[in-house]
Amino acid sequence: RGWILCTQFVLIGLIILLGLTSPKDTPLLVALLALFLTFTSASQDIVIDAYRTDILREKERGLGAAVSVTGYRIAMLVSGALALILAGPLGWRLTYLLMAGVMLVGTVATIFGPEPEEMVRPPQSLKEAISGPLTEFFERPAAWAFLALIILYKIGDAFAGSLTTAFLIRGPGFSIGEVGAINKGLGLIATILGALYGGVMLARMGLYRSLMIFGILQAISNLSFMVLAYVGKVYSMMVAAVAFENLAGGMGTAAFVAFLMTLCDHRYTATQFALLSALASLGRIFVGPPSGYLSHEVGWVIFFFVTFLAALPGLALLYKMRRHVLSLEQLQDVSDKHSNP
Repeated sequence: RGWILCTQFVLIGLIILLGLTSPKDTPLLVALLALFLTFTSASQDIVIDAYRTDILREKERGLGAAVSVTGYRIAMLVSGALALILAGPLGWRLTYLLMAGVMLVGTVATIFGPEPEEMVRPPQSLKEAISGPLTEFFERPAAWAFLALIILYKIGDAFAGSLTTAFLIRGPGFSIGEVGAINKGLGLIATILGALYGGVMLARMGLYRSLMIFGILQAISNLSFMVLAYVGKVYSMMVAAVAFENLAGGMGTAAFVAFLMTLCDHRYTATQFALLSALASLGRIFVGPPSGYLSHEVGWVIFFFVTFLAALPGLALLYKMRRHVLSLEQLQDVSDKHSNP
């Protein structure tokens, strides 16, 4: 918690400084502050991910991941849309000061948050801090298969999501206002509801079943956009497709984050979660360029069918790794019982 609190106070200070500087008068200073802000924000994310993984028991991780997704989405709304709305009447300086004040809410939660029950010995050297997490992970059975699953599980969802907004405007021809209200407004609500529902169901169904069922729903949700591409500009179909895709995506994200948390060893939580989540983002990075080319060459109907097919290898690999994923759940159950007799 000490590291979290430290990064939060640094972020508050940087946001205040950005609000007090002018990009016109001191562009270099603003750039340096923004760079440092980004670095500190990423550091905070890593420490919070590690804290969440350490503090939550196996049955709590799904809902914990869901709450995390919800908080992230709300934060995007507050720091994005709300900040832009406030900047008009209040100006950027006061808006930045208000955003710094919002950060204080997080510091209160950090101060009163519980400490992890299982305390581990910190690395004694830089070499141990780097090599320890990697050595521990790759000594596990099916380590490389787990890495492949991390890349493949959300790739179909990322493939479709990379062009959803562009499709709704250029394909059926919905207006920017309609797309903004439904894809961003309704989509945000559906994602939050999906994540929360997924977190609750994960505690009941277990990790493997949740990953499989939510993964199948994610794949099928891509077909709803294929249907929309076929029928054309039907408003009710757009609402249904956006709601279904974001609900399924929220459920899948809750299960996937819980899966990453389960893969982490308590001795190396911060490093392992940071590396695994970075690996998971590779799919989103690499599907962008080919998705634009593919949609142009084959059309929207076939494109979204291809995104459905892209989700199948991850589901097939998950099915093949069923025994390993179930073993993770059993190990976590044993660990929780020892930690909480």
